[in-house]
Amino acid sequence: MRRRLTVLVAALVAAGTVAAADPVEGLWQTEPDDGNFALVQIAPCGGAVCGTIARTFNAEGEYQSENLGRQIVIDMVPQGDGTYEGQVWRPSNDKIYYGTMTLNGDSLRLRGCVLGGLICSAQDWTRVQ
Repeated sequence: MRRRLTVLVAALVAAGTVAAADPVEGLWQTEPDDGNFALVQIAPCGGAVCGTIARTFNAEGEYQSENLGRQIVIDMVPQGDGTYEGQVWRPSNDKIYYGTMTLNGDSLRLRGCVLGGLICSAQDWTRVQ
């Protein structure tokens, strides 16, 4: 009996140390920006999540962009209510902005802002997987 209890306690401790996947993790399709769009893989990076460009597309179909492998979502820290704060990179002008993300099911709203949030632009991404 004591051995079973020890095994049960050890199993519960081990299960508690396995971190649950963040609900925003996965593959997301961006909105077109200057006629191009991408598939972005969002995964953990330290205590945050980051998104890396995995595939790129233009009017002719998939192509090998120089931006493949670049981080577009940078150190987005979960705020505990389906929102995240960090930075976003816009490939079309090569600028990094203060960013937020809001998860709503299989939709992800990204906003990039300048001037303390006075000027913002947003995109809605769709979960691919």
